[in-house]
Amino acid sequence: MIPIIAAAGTEAAQQGFLETFGVNWPFFIAQLINFAIVLFVLKKYAFGPIQGILEERRQRIATGEANLEEIAKKLAESEQTTAILLEKANDDAKRMITEAKDSAVTLGEQKTQEADSKAQNIIAKAQEAAKAERVQMAADLKKEFGRLVVATTTQVSGKVLTQGDQDRINQEALSSVQN
Repeated sequence: MIPIIAAAGTEAAQQGFLETFGVNWPFFIAQLINFAIVLFVLKKYAFGPIQGILEERRQRIATGEANLEEIAKKLAESEQTTAILLEKANDDAKRMITEAKDSAVTLGEQKTQEADSKAQNIIAKAQEAAKAERVQMAADLKKEFGRLVVATTTQVSGKVLTQGDQDRINQEALSSVQN
């Protein structure tokens, strides 16, 4: 092969080189034209649309990644907002519970005071009623005692007593009972 490469400088050597590999110029040019036509057709109808589809996919993937990043940002913002709202709701709930407890304590104290007041009123009314009943019983007892004394005195003495006598005897009997 070295002699062939050394002889490549001459035209005859070039002619022998092409014949050695079986190059036929009319077929070579026809194949070259066919290759160019096939290349043009493939580029226009096969590779072009495929590259367009691939480019469209790249754009969709890029858009999807951008949307994914945007969704991730919105999700993070949403989680922050949710956390803030939950914290605020918890604070409001704690405040409301504290207020309810305070209100319950205040209401309980008010109801206790009202109950104490009502109990004191009931006790005072009962004491007044007992006092009035005692006074009434004492008055009834005085009347009954006076009547018994008069009746007993009338039976013992056999004499009818006058109103003045009855009053005097009643006074003496009452003063002796009270002492």
